[in-house]
Amino acid sequence: MINKKRLIDQLIVHEGLVLNSYECTAGKVTIGVGRNLEDNGISKEEAMYLLENDIARIAGTLYRTFDWFKDLSESRKEAVINMVFNMGLGNFQKFKKTISYIERGEFELAGAEALNSRWAEQVGQRAIDVANQLSGP
Repeated sequence: MINKKRLIDQLIVHEGLVLNSYECTAGKVTIGVGRNLEDNGISKEEAMYLLENDIARIAGTLYRTFDWFKDLSESRKEAVINMVFNMGLGNFQKFKKTISYIERGEFELAGAEALNSRWAEQVGQRAIDVANQLSGP
């Protein structure tokens, strides 16, 4: 039986712990503790774990940033999270009219305004789906 903690500690010392992607000495895109993303990628379970953490992080940020977020229906919260997941909080905050309509409970106008953007042109069906979520119940 291996001493997993000791091995983990040793690997962190030897490989380092890097929380952003980087190019390792072999020229491979790497992350974490020497995870070679080019040759090994990640498993579906790892991708879902990362996604769940990203959703929780974004939702937490939205609760802290916008007082109105807590009062939205689940579906509308999901729509806003989807937008922020795609474009980042800073770019979402530039959607001043959309945000103003959401804040005032004018959800059909919020959805229409989201569709009236360069973002909607770029993401196509995603924008339509999100706008429908904002406009609906």
